[in-house]
Amino acid sequence: MALEMSTHPTKPPKPTPAWLLRRADQAAIAGLALAALVALACYWTVHGGLRRRLIEIDREPPRQAQFLVDLNMAHWAELAQLPGIGEGLARRIVESRQREGPFTDHDDLRRVRGIGPKTLEQLKPYLRPLPPAGNIAGQ
Repeated sequence: MALEMSTHPTKPPKPTPAWLLRRADQAAIAGLALAALVALACYWTVHGGLRRRLIEIDREPPRQAQFLVDLNMAHWAELAQLPGIGEGLARRIVESRQREGPFTDHDDLRRVRGIGPKTLEQLKPYLRPLPPAGNIAGQ
């Protein structure tokens, strides 16, 4: 008996795909993702999401920050940020304070060269109130 050779070679079986993660690992990651979504929903609810108390930035009116400066404590860099005051004038204010003593009133700023009545009125909204003259150290 002669063995007959098959003309069709047999194909090797297809390998099963090797997943990056095992099924148990995939389930654990899905559980963590679900827990994160539940936590996010709880956070949103607690912070006013259901009551519509969340801030909508597009509809919120702009707010102004109040910037007040203490004339007797501020450095020149802080004073230079006030409207109408540049670096040179800010340095002159600090030099006047060191040379002639602390300012007892906002009108004392007039002793600094470059500050007139118009500049002083422009600055007053940004100046902290000064203590009464008897309450300043060194006097």
